[in-house]
Amino acid sequence: MIELRTPAEIEEMRPAGRFVAEVLTTLRDETKVGTNLLSIDARAHEMIRRAGATSCYIDYHPSFGASPFGKVICTSINDAVLHGLPHDYVLRDGDLVSLDFAVSVNGWVADSAVSFIVGTPRDEDLALIDTTERALDAAIAAAQVGGRIGDISHAIAQVELAEGYSINTDFGGHGVGRIMHGDPHVPNNGKPGRGYPLRPGLVVALEPWLLETTDKLYTDQDGWTLRSADGSRGAHSEHTVAVTDDGPIILTDRSFLGVD
Repeated sequence: MIELRTPAEIEEMRPAGRFVAEVLTTLRDETKVGTNLLSIDARAHEMIRRAGATSCYIDYHPSFGASPFGKVICTSINDAVLHGLPHDYVLRDGDLVSLDFAVSVNGWVADSAVSFIVGTPRDEDLALIDTTERALDAAIAAAQVGGRIGDISHAIAQVELAEGYSINTDFGGHGVGRIMHGDPHVPNNGKPGRGYPLRPGLVVALEPWLLETTDKLYTDQDGWTLRSADGSRGAHSEHTVAVTDDGPIILTDRSFLGVD
């Protein structure tokens, strides 16, 4: 069921969005060559406890997961792009890192993701990340009252296809509110003018993600981590966005912290 939020409820969602933005910014700043993925998870767990927030991941067990996730953040490295289960891995020079984080604060959920390089970057990785970020900007710009979900999907695809990437639509954006994953589904490719109408109060997590040379995935033996079928690298960008009469509001915006 698709639920629309009142202006007052959208204001109540701001603390969750702000906290998610703060955590991702802190983790990106602290993550270096030599950082263990389990240390990233432990740091996120510490910040959740200190804030009195609730993890959306630790007990999460959808049909596509082998077991409850058991961690509080997704850490997807290199050829992993989504649902990366933190494990005992020490980051190496040039690793492409995607962090995806969702929590509930005062009963409201926010969800966001960021990708970056530790150490020496490859031009191909920087281009991949930049494309997902520009696709996210285009998606947010399309989240206007009077439009449709297909307008958002099309905006994402226009950016990604122009750079020669192929697009997987199995996993994409989704409604956000009292729970992490709700209706509507927002695929990363679609036709403009189609799909659910964009009405004031709709809150969605928009999340373009790409693999460098394929759109095919497989699930790692851990039962969670989604990797590229051909070993190419992936990137993932995501914000929680509210559709309002005054334009889209990025609830997980990190610009107040002096970052993009």
